[in-house]
Amino acid sequence: MGRGVTSASPAATRRLGEGLARKLQAGDVLALTGPVGAGKTVFVQGLARGLQIPEGKVASPSFVLVREYQGRMGLFHADLFRLEGLPEARTVGLEEYYERDGVTVIEWANQVPGILPEEYLEIHFEVVDPRRRRLTLAAHGSRYENREF
Repeated sequence: MGRGVTSASPAATRRLGEGLARKLQAGDVLALTGPVGAGKTVFVQGLARGLQIPEGKVASPSFVLVREYQGRMGLFHADLFRLEGLPEARTVGLEEYYERDGVTVIEWANQVPGILPEEYLEIHFEVVDPRRRRLTLAAHGSRYENREF
């Protein structure tokens, strides 16, 4: 996989998300993978801060599937954990979010093969120990391969 970085705390994970948000463009798609409790939603909270979305707005979309936030551009935050496969995932309409003026972030993207666009940035979260997380970024497609993250 691509470039990795270690986070020593939830606050550091938020800062990583905030820093990445400054480099994102409308139409970007982020696929977040990793186990429960690895920091995916905490990372999205940092993305929101970097996109100038008011603090405290971002929550896990586990029960509503997609939450929308507006800052300097839109943030479309999806959670596919509870979905049963591609047919059910298609009812969420993620493909429509890919075309909108914002960033689409999909937690548990690996749960539904075939739901991602051809090009996306994958961020895999690994639990190193109770406090530390390892985030590995992998570019899928030229849109991301030639950008500095």
